[in-house]
Amino acid sequence: MDAEVILDRRRLRRKTTFWRIMAFVLGIAACLALLAALSGGSLAPAGDQVARIAVDGFIPTRPGAVKLIQDAGEASSVKAIVLRINSPGGAATGGEALYKAVREAGKEKPIVAVIDGLGTSAAYMTAIGADYIVARESAITSSIGVIFQFGHFETLMEKIGVEFAEVKSAPLKGQPSPFTQPSDAALEMLQAVVDDTYDWFVGLVAERRGLPRSTVLNLADGSILTGRQALEKKLVDQLGGEDEALVWLTENRDISADLPVKDWRKPDAVFGRLSTSSIGRLARLIGLQPELYPAVESVIPERMMVDGLLSVWQASGIVGQVARGRQ
Repeated sequence: MDAEVILDRRRLRRKTTFWRIMAFVLGIAACLALLAALSGGSLAPAGDQVARIAVDGFIPTRPGAVKLIQDAGEASSVKAIVLRINSPGGAATGGEALYKAVREAGKEKPIVAVIDGLGTSAAYMTAIGADYIVARESAITSSIGVIFQFGHFETLMEKIGVEFAEVKSAPLKGQPSPFTQPSDAALEMLQAVVDDTYDWFVGLVAERRGLPRSTVLNLADGSILTGRQALEKKLVDQLGGEDEALVWLTENRDISADLPVKDWRKPDAVFGRLSTSSIGRLARLIGLQPELYPAVESVIPERMMVDGLLSVWQASGIVGQVARGRQ
C-alpha cells in the first residue's frame, strides 16, 4: 500500500477520534444541562421528607451546596434539613455564603448540622448557622480564624537572571506580588484585612453560640478541638451523628420520626458518581478506543483554586482521610 495513502488514513482516523470525543463530551454536558433545568438546579427528591445536604471537601468561593440549601428551604415537601459536614473549611467567602444560606433557610424550617470527621474553619462557620450542632466524639472541629497565604520568588528570579519591572499608581497597588518582597506597609494592609474578617467571624460565633465575646476570643486562636472538647466549650450541642440529630428534630421541632431522609445533590454530582466502567460503556457507544477512556475522564474539572482569604484548617486530602479513618 502506498505510504501516502497510509498517512492519509491515519490523519482521517485521528480526526474521527477527535470528533467522537467532542461529541461524547458535548452529549454529557447537554444531559447535565437538561437535568439541571428540569430539577431547578438541584436533584430534589419527591415526597415529604427530611433533606440531607452534604458540605464536604474544600469549600470553594461559590459552593454548590448554597443552591441546594436555598432550594430545600423553599420546598414545601422538605420539613427539616440535616447538614452532613465533613470539610476542613476553605474560602472565607464560601463559608459566608453557606452560613447565610443556612440562616435564611432556617427561617422556614429547622436545620441540624452533623459534623462527621471534619468541621473546621469555614465549615464550622457553616455549622453555627444551624439550630443545633451534633458532632462525633472524635470529630475535629473549631479552628476559628482566617489566613491569607502567598508566595514570592524574587530570589529565585535573581538566581536565574530574570528581572521584573512594574509601573503602578500607588505603592500598595497589586500587593502582595509574587515578584517582590512584600513591604512593611503591604503586610500591615493584609493584616488589617485578616483582622477585620477574623473580628466578624468571632462575632458570628459569639452570637450564634450564646457565648461572651471574650470567651470566643480565647477559643479563636486557630486551635482545633475534638467533638468532646467542643461540647465542653459549648461550641457544639451534642455528641453523636445523624441518628441523634433526627431524634432532636422529633423531640424539639415536632418532625415526624417516620419521615424519610433523602439526599439532595447537585446535578454535576451525577457525572461525578459515574464509575469508570460507566464512562467506558458510554464511550464505546460512540466508538472510542479503550486507550482513550482516561482522556475522556480527564475532562471532568478539578476544583478551582481560590484567591483571597481562607478560613481553613488544612487542605482536604491526607488529613481528611486520616480524620475519616478515626471514626
